[in-house]
Amino acid sequence: RFSSLASGIEYEVEAQFVVDATYMDVRVPSTNAPGFAVAPEAACAPLNDLPRMAGRFERYAVVGAGKTGMDACLFLLSHDVNPDRITWIAPRDAWLLDRANIQPINRFPERLNRGFAMQMKAISAAQDINDLFDRVAACGQLLRLDPRVRPTMYRCATVTAAELAQLRRIENVVRMGRVRRINGASIVLEQGEIPTSPNTLHVHCAADGLARRPPVPVFNGSRITLQAVRTCQQVFSAAFIAHAQASYEDEATKNELCRPVPHPNADIDFLRATLQTTLNQARWAQDEALQRWLRHARLDAFSAVASAEKEQAGSSPERAMAAVARLRRLLAEADGATTARA
Repeated sequence: RFSSLASGIEYEVEAQFVVDATYMDVRVPSTNAPGFAVAPEAACAPLNDLPRMAGRFERYAVVGAGKTGMDACLFLLSHDVNPDRITWIAPRDAWLLDRANIQPINRFPERLNRGFAMQMKAISAAQDINDLFDRVAACGQLLRLDPRVRPTMYRCATVTAAELAQLRRIENVVRMGRVRRINGASIVLEQGEIPTSPNTLHVHCAADGLARRPPVPVFNGSRITLQAVRTCQQVFSAAFIAHAQASYEDEATKNELCRPVPHPNADIDFLRATLQTTLNQARWAQDEALQRWLRHARLDAFSAVASAEKEQAGSSPERAMAAVARLRRLLAEADGATTARA
């Protein structure tokens, strides 16, 4: 059953399958209140309200270190707000993706191909997790806001070189944990307080848009639960799941092809997401009919890269499997260390 938000009329339908697009629990600032208290005398608004409010305040405090927070900072800077008027509250620094390295294949095939090949090579040679990040960053596949700060977050945020240069103009970056409360004259954080004022607009960018949910089977009887099957590729993943449903009868086969790749959150999730994405790609490569569909799928820019690399170098599977082995080893060591500390 479902009802119209406009008229209130309730409907009831018979469905052979139910596609659950709610499991990932997407939350954005415009529809979700901030997870911190705001005093009545403090001005606080989501990113969406910036265009109509930006000219009414002397200062801006952007709350949130993710892509939404970056977009808020970039909006202000692009509208000639002096960076000295911006405070960026960033509880965690993030590893970032360079947009130039992940453009659609019909525009940048060589760079995309070369970038992923270098990433697999860097992962294969890594001695430990820190070394892995250093090597992947050295080949340009990962970026960071401040070279002096080692990121602890990875959420697939993507920036251009020009955007990163703009973000680095903001010097007042507050790394004191999450906001607990915004008062009229102070912002209370997990690790202290900073001053604020009624002439400051606090921009709420702290909603968990891509939460890290535990994976569940995509296909379970009459229920299809949408999840990413390639790291941070939600739209492609939905199309892939739809193709699997339309093309395969056996539920076990469909779930084998559609193993979820949970949204990353912490830095180590870069390893987990890369591992499962690589394993999924390897499984898909065993199905020629599926490969034909992928080569012509409008939303897929990566399978053609893998195919081209294999034809040109003849070593893509070996490189990928070497990276898989190293990722498994490093994750096992990290999980073992966590267990030992517990």
